Amino acid sequence: MSLIFRPLFEKQSSTYTYLLADSQSKEAIIIDAVSETKQRDIGLIEELGLNLKYIIETHVHADHITSSCPLKDKFNQAQIVIGEANSVVCADVLIKDGENLQFGEFTLTALSTPGHTNGCMSFVVGDKVFTGDALLIRSCGRCDFQGGSADKLFDSIQKIFTLPDETYVYPAHDYGGRTVSSIWEEKAFNEMIGGGVDKAEFVRRVNSMELSLPAKIHVAVPSNQVCGSRIVTSKS
Repeated sequence: MSLIFRPLFEKQSSTYTYLLADSQSKEAIIIDAVSETKQRDIGLIEELGLNLKYIIETHVHADHITSSCPLKDKFNQAQIVIGEANSVVCADVLIKDGENLQFGEFTLTALSTPGHTNGCMSFVVGDKVFTGDALLIRSCGRCDFQGGSADKLFDSIQKIFTLPDETYVYPAHDYGGRTVSSIWEEKAFNEMIGGGVDKAEFVRRVNSMELSLPAKIHVAVPSNQVCGSRIVTSKS
């Protein structure tokens, strides 16, 4: 038994998409797929002869449009998965904290990690955790829209930090070209929460972030609430 694992990058939004599959059964999952790169992803799935079982979203994204529905149109047996706290009626599975999904001999476990948005989920497969926008490499997600809460995010990251130190951390984004970290690295070196920072200081740091809204937020959020099945155009 071995795991096929392909990290894939979309440069416009600096988004990582992750394709994982059981090499024996060829059952596969894809995490945080992006509209602009759907043909690349479809091509790779077909080239490797994979049976796409689950199309997984860590949360309703504000900076890019998902390709969940286009992928499901192509791979009809696949199910769209997102956390139960999200208002996404197009999903086939509204997954809860602690629930498992199987692909071949591998198990994916959902961890509820709200804070960046109220519906964020992280997912664990073996020695890998896919943290969406909750825990980034040396940073964390912003908390100023979509029901965000720095207080909740602190608790969510502490929950992620209970995973073994050697667990590899794969975020949904990185803006500096980094591809992977580990739990022990983020505990020690994360600039927002590493080194034993307490909740009050973490909340102060997060709330003092001065960031402009994502350029696509008014298009991406409504489109992603329908799993990318239609493109919502701005009226401005």
